[in-house]
Amino acid sequence: MSVFDALGVRLFAGVSALRSKGLTVLIYHRVHRQHDSFTSGDVDAVTFSWHLNVLKKHFNVVRLREAIQGLSDGEALPRNAIAITFDDGYRDNAEVALPLLEAAGLPATFFIATGFLDGGIMWNDRIIESLKRTRLSSLPLDDFGLDNAVLSTETQRADTAGRLINALKHKPFAERDEMVEALVSRCDVELPRDLMMDAAQLPQFVEAGMEIGAHTVNHPILTRIGEDVALKEIQDSRNFLEDLLNVRVAGFAYPNGRPEEDYDASHVEIVQQLGFDYAMSTRWGIASSEDNRHALPRINPWDTTPSRWTARIALAKWGR
Repeated sequence: MSVFDALGVRLFAGVSALRSKGLTVLIYHRVHRQHDSFTSGDVDAVTFSWHLNVLKKHFNVVRLREAIQGLSDGEALPRNAIAITFDDGYRDNAEVALPLLEAAGLPATFFIATGFLDGGIMWNDRIIESLKRTRLSSLPLDDFGLDNAVLSTETQRADTAGRLINALKHKPFAERDEMVEALVSRCDVELPRDLMMDAAQLPQFVEAGMEIGAHTVNHPILTRIGEDVALKEIQDSRNFLEDLLNVRVAGFAYPNGRPEEDYDASHVEIVQQLGFDYAMSTRWGIASSEDNRHALPRINPWDTTPSRWTARIALAKWGR
């Protein structure tokens, strides 16, 4: 361990001595086999491996459902309790992340958007893959409300994909799909159909001792759809998973997950009424017994070295 890594661990140790209560929940989406500059918020296999090594050495990795139940019951969690979660249901969760988790002997929870299983592709990935694959050297984007893009380098393509995703993220569902389809047509590409898991891959997670949670069917921004549609999205995703896996699905994760912007109190009420034990947001923070267990926070400390990564978790715990 380098001097800087040791400093990060010492910082965490000092903070955790003061703030040992609460549950830190990490959020991941993808674990690429190799680095992918188009998805800077995700990690590759090498990075995820050292994440797991740090977690195993310096934290107590707990099962999310059991830890949340302990919080609700007022039980003391292990010092430095931390849980691992994944959202969406990407194929690399099964082919890259799961084997690494099993090798490390660590549990995780996977929230699945069921409508994209078996060949589906999410709207943001349609943008990313279009920019990766197009042979165009420039792209007119005035009708998207953006400056036209130069696509000469991978960095320019990745930046353009990010700008488009940010511009379209909160558009009404149908309008967003129409605009994405226009972009795919303009880029003149054939999109992959193997980014997400097949339903047949999900039982192996249960067999490996992982937890499966619901994440809607089509991953809509819940505040942009009616409450009846939101109810159906949430309920149908759980029903599909329970029928497939023959297990009770206890947890839910809000798509995108920012309070008020992506979901609100009405959706928390829906999740409660449907009988979920807990639900996860993407609000930054450490979960405590004072939090509503149907709107719990998570963190994504995506720093590039073990020292900074550990320090980021420590600082999040300090700010709880």
